[in-house]
Amino acid sequence: MVLDVVRELGYLTLGTRLKRLGERLQAQTQGILDAHHDGIQSAQFPFLAAVDHLGPLTIGQLAEAVGVSQPGATRTVGQLADAALVEITTTTDDLRRRLVTLTRQGRRLVDTGKRASWPVIHAAVKALCEEAPGDVLAQLAALEEGLVAVPLARRVPARRKVAR
Repeated sequence: MVLDVVRELGYLTLGTRLKRLGERLQAQTQGILDAHHDGIQSAQFPFLAAVDHLGPLTIGQLAEAVGVSQPGATRTVGQLADAALVEITTTTDDLRRRLVTLTRQGRRLVDTGKRASWPVIHAAVKALCEEAPGDVLAQLAALEEGLVAVPLARRVPARRKVAR
C-alpha cells in the first residue's frame, strides 16, 4: 500500500485533505441522491436549498450564501436553469442584477428531497461526524471564521534574520 502523503504531511496539506474529504462526501451523497431518483448533482443541491431557505436571491447573494465564487455560482445556476429547476430574471431596479427563483419543478424537487433524500443524507453524515472526537461542525466553523478574521499570510511569523 502506498503511503498517504497528504495525510502524512498534516497541516501542510490540510486544504487538499479537506477538498479530498469533500469530494468523497459529495460522491457518496450523489449515490444517495441517485437512489432516491432526485435527478440532481450533489454539488447543485446546496443552491436549491439556499433559494428554498432564503427565498429569491441574486447570483451574488447566492454565491455568498453557498460560499462559492460568483463565476461558480453563475455556472451552477445556469445548469439548474437549463434543467428547468430555477428561473433567472432581471431585477426591476437594476437590469444587471439577476434574481434566481425556484420553478414549480424546482419546488417539487426540493420538497421531495426534504422528505426523502435530505434526511437520509443528514443522518448518515451526522453519524459519521459523531464517530470523530469533538464537534466537527464547530471545528469547521472555527476554521472558516479564523481564516476570514486573520488570513494565513498574516499568521506567518515574521522571518528572523539568521546570524551568519
